[in-house]
Amino acid sequence: MAEPFHLDSFLPYRMAVLAGRLSREYARIYQERFGLSRAEWRVVAHLSQESAVSVREIHARVDMDKSKVSRAATRLEEAGYVTKRTSDTDRRLVELALTEQGRAMMAELTPLAQAYQAEVLDRLGPEAEGFLAGVETLLVTSEG
Repeated sequence: MAEPFHLDSFLPYRMAVLAGRLSREYARIYQERFGLSRAEWRVVAHLSQESAVSVREIHARVDMDKSKVSRAATRLEEAGYVTKRTSDTDRRLVELALTEQGRAMMAELTPLAQAYQAEVLDRLGPEAEGFLAGVETLLVTSEG
């Protein structure tokens, strides 16, 4: 006979709850300072790592619906943080890039993100290294 199912010990559920909580905690920082939504934060954070990226690439990398990425990009463009242009290599793709204002915002947000990560790792204490290794293993071995 199978053991009863306990949602509170089901790892995918617990990881989803944890991810939501950590994301909301950090969201308070960038929402308060720049009025960004979570989707907008993910777009600018991704763009800070690349020179120009298509909406399709961001959608695949940050695990967000293409429509959410597109709406976030439109709001960010209206706010002056990103530019949009049609790709030179594929006319169907829209490429996004940070503007000078967007890079300045990320320069301000980067140390805040690093401080938040340090705080979370401090909460984990001596378990931090093992936790990070486990997360990396799951990210590499799960479907993307």
